[in-house]
Amino acid sequence: MIDILTKIHDRFSIEFKMGFRTRPRQRGGDFSVYMWIFLPNSLDINPSTYPKSKFYSDVKSNVRLITPRFALHEIAAGEALPLRRLEAAFTALAASPSRETTAEYEYRIKMFAAIVKSALRDEINCIRRNRRGAETTALCRSYMRSIARITGEFHRLHTLLETPDIPEETRNCYRFVDEFLCDIIARHTLALLRHLEAQQERRPGIVRELAATIRKGERYGTRMGYEILRDDDPRRNRALVFRSGVLKKYVESALFLKAPKKRDGVVVEQLYYSIAAGLSMIFATVVSFSFQQRFGNFTTPLFIALVVSYMLKDRIKDLMRYYFAHRIGSSYFDNKATMRIKEQPIGWIKEGVDFLSEQKVPPQVMSLRSRSPLLQAENRISDEKIILYRKSVHIDRSKLDRHSVYATDGINDIIRLHVSNFIRKMDDPQVTLYTLGPNDRPEAVVCDKVYFLNVVLQYRYDERIVYKRFRIAMTRAGIDSIDEME
Repeated sequence: MIDILTKIHDRFSIEFKMGFRTRPRQRGGDFSVYMWIFLPNSLDINPSTYPKSKFYSDVKSNVRLITPRFALHEIAAGEALPLRRLEAAFTALAASPSRETTAEYEYRIKMFAAIVKSALRDEINCIRRNRRGAETTALCRSYMRSIARITGEFHRLHTLLETPDIPEETRNCYRFVDEFLCDIIARHTLALLRHLEAQQERRPGIVRELAATIRKGERYGTRMGYEILRDDDPRRNRALVFRSGVLKKYVESALFLKAPKKRDGVVVEQLYYSIAAGLSMIFATVVSFSFQQRFGNFTTPLFIALVVSYMLKDRIKDLMRYYFAHRIGSSYFDNKATMRIKEQPIGWIKEGVDFLSEQKVPPQVMSLRSRSPLLQAENRISDEKIILYRKSVHIDRSKLDRHSVYATDGINDIIRLHVSNFIRKMDDPQVTLYTLGPNDRPEAVVCDKVYFLNVVLQYRYDERIVYKRFRIAMTRAGIDSIDEME
């Protein structure tokens, strides 16, 4: 199946998180995603002002494994694999600090932190969904016990690194992950505390316990020399934000897959171009032989015929190249990337982008677009521009299971679309209009000048087709909102 989550990543970018999930005993998984982006004509986005190279420079894609799922209490109890495998990696490193054991230790500790981060998020979401006061209190206390056990076991493992044979660089890996866990636990616990504060039913007891958990973490972080958020120290807070981002990338690097892109269909493209050259040469040769037989060698008509045939030969060659290029574009993709875990291929991803005319858009997509009568009237004068971004994904489930340390559902493809090029020709974000006030005098009213981008998604898996439509409100100042339309 395919899960798609959409959100505003920052003021000028939208994030589409696409989860491609395969069943454990499924031999392979094939998925396709089509994204039609409808752009107002006033933005002046067209093939000449916005070529493919610009689109791909505006799209950032990160391919990573879906984080293995473990419940927080399972990790804390030691029943799940993360802590057991982590301790085994620490023990192997302490016994023999070789290149192999160091690499395994670093991979295991990063995966452990990523799994704990995901488990924290799921636990907080579970507590938020609960509507019963007594159960909420019990869940919060279970959450705090789990945190205490996980951090206690993790800190206990540090003693295994206190041998002179282990270099400082290897010890730093533990410090980085420890600082990451300290930061992420504080953030999630504060999010839970804010949720409880927003509830109508006050729970002062559990609030105090959660606050004590946060204070304990802050004292530990201060003792270890980690950056702690201070409301009166902007420079330290700036360093904290920077380090948090770097630590997050460091930990999640264990999940990212190697997927270097290369052009797709290069061999077929060259074959078609060779056919075009051959057809144009056949034309020139036929004309040359015909005039030679009719007028003989070294005659003026033959000379003129040769010049004209070679002129037409080049035009025919270019026209055939254009025709074949469009055939390739409809059958092949622009880029292809092979996904690898530890240099072992587990599948591939292909992507392509093109401008389309409205006539080439499927009727169901146009129906979902659902233009208003006013917009339909405007489109008769200046039509919307339509970009189609398509993606095809193949996952070999058997290879994924064989080369993954932990069982995983599949991969996430996180796509960020930066819209800076879309806003260049927008008007000012606000306009001033006037209305008649209560004293019969004109009064100024400041209004937002909004542009709407409509996105229709179609994704296919297991012979199922699902559609979604989103409307993105934008101004010259950036993205205002993104809403899923029913």
